[in-house]
Amino acid sequence: MYVEALIGGRIVMTRRTRLGLIKRLEALRGSRVLVYITGDRRGLETRIATDVWPFILEHLEAIGNVDQIDLFLYTPGGISNAGTGLVALLREFCTRFSVIIPFKAHSAGTLIALGADSIVMTKVAQLSPVDPSIQSPYNPPAPGAQPPGAVNLLPVNVEEVIGYLELARKESGIADDNAMASVFRDLSSKVHPLALGNVYRARAQIAMLAHQLLTRHMGEDKKDLVQKIVDKLTRELYSHDYIIGRTEARDVLGLNIESVDGDTERLIWRLYKEYEKLLELTVPLTPSILLGTTNQIRCVFTRGIIESRLRVDAFQSDQEFRRVQVTPPGAPGPMVGYQGDVFSEYWISNAKV
Repeated sequence: MYVEALIGGRIVMTRRTRLGLIKRLEALRGSRVLVYITGDRRGLETRIATDVWPFILEHLEAIGNVDQIDLFLYTPGGISNAGTGLVALLREFCTRFSVIIPFKAHSAGTLIALGADSIVMTKVAQLSPVDPSIQSPYNPPAPGAQPPGAVNLLPVNVEEVIGYLELARKESGIADDNAMASVFRDLSSKVHPLALGNVYRARAQIAMLAHQLLTRHMGEDKKDLVQKIVDKLTRELYSHDYIIGRTEARDVLGLNIESVDGDTERLIWRLYKEYEKLLELTVPLTPSILLGTTNQIRCVFTRGIIESRLRVDAFQSDQEFRRVQVTPPGAPGPMVGYQGDVFSEYWISNAKV
């Protein structure tokens, strides 16, 4: 059973609605708009990655060289190098590059925004620190039961490592070099030294990338402001979950936050709500609700979007869910459980969404 067929008519209408909103936004801004959405629906999260570059290139080649491109961006984050590479690709096709943030542009999304000549943020728009989480074969195993035949690794967040060392140095008052060496040895016994090396490299790299992106459009004459922004976003905000609204982005960080009128801001929000509806961003993936009264269902989920007035590409996954009987260790009898399989995940060109 494919739920795609049940909502096909509504999806076609949504494309028509989105297209009208994109054209209106382009007319108001005097630009060409490219939409890039990586969804964060719970259980179906996606992230910025390099696999989108060929699709975005095809959009840009169809648009051609223009005065201004507005990237309409919603993302929980992703691969830092993919974000900086995307900025370089977009700048090949325009004189001026702006980012429109209706709601979330976290981590690598914030990095993309740093590469823009200007940033448009709604009242609810969010940037975040750009400290990455490191994934490598040397990361420690995640706590809890592991699936048979597989090992889930715990991401190592850069600021968490730095925070542990700062806790020892500042809060615990450890000033002696030998004592700090002991603290570091203890950390190395829990986290592989090569994973810690990756943390150091990632922190240095992210600062370098942010500096390059900002300097490209702000210039060397604003190097003090550039360094201030880099330090704030990579070192001084302490938590990866820290939220930066548009007032702080403009008045504290010193980013070029572009003011827009109320009509433009309302239009941006209306366009975002269409993507929220299409990707069901506010609806957690819950197998029991999907199954209803059936014991098995197969679904195609749209998890990411690249869209312009010319076409739309979608990242989709084909999954199956089953209701099963399981008996956990120590339980008096069987209980209802759920199993899921992913058959495929893919970007589809000219998607009918």
